[in-house]
Amino acid sequence: MRLLRSTDLALRVLMRLAVVTGSSPTTRQVAEGMDVPYTHTAKVVAELQHLGLVDARRGRGGGLSLTEQGRTASVGRLVRSFEGDGDVVDCEGATPCPLNPGCRLRGALRQAQEAFFAALDPLTVQDIIVGPTGPLLLEISRRA
Repeated sequence: MRLLRSTDLALRVLMRLAVVTGSSPTTRQVAEGMDVPYTHTAKVVAELQHLGLVDARRGRGGGLSLTEQGRTASVGRLVRSFEGDGDVVDCEGATPCPLNPGCRLRGALRQAQEAFFAALDPLTVQDIIVGPTGPLLLEISRRA
C-alpha cells in the first residue's frame, strides 16, 4: 500500500509542529523546510485545521501550532482521514472487473488494509517524534 502525498505531508507537518520551540512557523516556512510546494502544504494545513489538529493564526505573531488533539491524535485515524475508506483496488469503476461476483481477492485486500490501519491506530504524533526523529526534526527546523 502506498500513501497519498497529502497523507505523507500531513504526517510530516504534524511531526514538524510537534517539536516547535519558540515562535510558531508559518505555512511557507514549514513548506520550505520540508522542500515541498507551498500550495500543497497550504491545502494540507487547511485540512489539518479542519480536523482540529492544527491551529493557524494569520498576521503579525501568527503561525502554525499543534493543538493538544493534534499531539495525541491517532496516526491510524489521521491516515484514514486523508486516504479515505475506499478499497485498495477499484473493482466497480468505469470498467467493472469481470471477476467481481466470485472474487476473494477484494476481501483479502480490504482485510490487509484494515490491518495496516490497525497497526497505526495506537501510535500518536507524540509517539513518532521521539529520538532520533525529534532531534532530527529540530535540526531541520533550525535550518529553515
